[in-house]
Amino acid sequence: MMILGHGVDIIEVARIRTMIDDHADRFLERCFTQGERAYAESRKRSAEHLAGRFAAKEAVLKALGTGWRDGIAWTDVEVVVLPSGQPEVRLHGIAHETAMRRGIRSWSLSISHTEVHAVASAIATGDAGI
Repeated sequence: MMILGHGVDIIEVARIRTMIDDHADRFLERCFTQGERAYAESRKRSAEHLAGRFAAKEAVLKALGTGWRDGIAWTDVEVVVLPSGQPEVRLHGIAHETAMRRGIRSWSLSISHTEVHAVASAIATGDAGI
C-alpha cells in the first residue's frame, strides 16, 4: 500500500456553534449523517465533536483531491467510531466512486479538538498511483 493523498483541516469550534445556532437542523442534516449527529449529541461537548467531524470531512476531500465539487455531498463522507474509540472514514455516493477510481482502498484518520479548535488529518492509501 502506498500513500495516495493526505489532507489536514482545522476549524474554530465557535464557527460550528454559530452554524447550529443560526441554521439548526438545516445545517446539521446537510452536513452530518444521522450516526454522526447521534454520536455528537451523546457527548458532553457536542459542538466540539461536530467540529472534529467537519474538519475530518474537509481533510478527507483534500486527500481525495476533489474538494466539494463534482456532486459530492457533505454526507458522502462519514466519520464512525470503532469500539476502540478510533475514528474511521466511510465514503458513500460520489466520494466513494471517486476514491475507488483513484485506487484509494483505505484511510487513516486522526481527529483532535479543544474548546476552541478542532483539527483532523486524513491519509488515503491504496495500490495504484494518482
